Amino acid sequence: MIKDHETLTSNSGNFTLGFFTPQNSTNRYVGIWCKTQDFVVWVANRNQPLINNSSGVVTISNDGNLVLLNGQKNVLWSSNVPNVTTNSSFQLSDDGNLVFCETLTGNSIWESFNHPTNVILPNMKLTSYKRSSEKVKLTSWKTPSDLSVGNFSLSVERLTISEVIIWNETRPYWRSGPWNNQIFIGIEDMGTLYLNGFHFEKDGTRGTGDLYFRADDCGLVIYRLNSQGQIHENSWSVEKEEWQFKSVTTL
Repeated sequence: MIKDHETLTSNSGNFTLGFFTPQNSTNRYVGIWCKTQDFVVWVANRNQPLINNSSGVVTISNDGNLVLLNGQKNVLWSSNVPNVTTNSSFQLSDDGNLVFCETLTGNSIWESFNHPTNVILPNMKLTSYKRSSEKVKLTSWKTPSDLSVGNFSLSVERLTISEVIIWNETRPYWRSGPWNNQIFIGIEDMGTLYLNGFHFEKDGTRGTGDLYFRADDCGLVIYRLNSQGQIHENSWSVEKEEWQFKSVTTL
């Protein structure tokens, strides 16, 4: 159980799960931040914040799901997995993945990496499925102070001639150009390892395409889709102990 003003930190110390309030807002959210509390990388209750309320609790409910409750014990967010064992626990991994798992076996029941918000972290995969319209994709915040789903999303499209598209609602807003098995050809100055170590892999058996980058390729680097539909590269400066930003998309 995690109450407001309590936190859960990864073993590396880089990532923390807890309650926070964005700038220019009084709403409380549960999320994961990296290094500094103002650098949020995942939000649970983005569409149902705690309003002027610091009595929220993250816990495991009677049906076995990981949930966020308000002071009246109403469920504001749930992992929403059917037929969950009641003998379960949750932990925050060193790569920022909140993992809800069976206590005895350690098998994963639910992971935040499969339900991203507006950030892609090292080892997280954005996935497109050939046989369905289902996608693991990024969705922007509405504004920096309103974390509900905004107008922009980013997804991998088409497994035959694959590319990354940023959508403004239902309209294409930016394209990476096709993947030629080494680079996305529409991105200027793109090396054979996209930016800091991006890779794109197709799995014909599963019928999927996965876009990801490895932590060992690039250190602590994170990509964020902002509320204006732009991708920013964010790298942690060990010397300055601060985040440094660079725009990736040219619109």
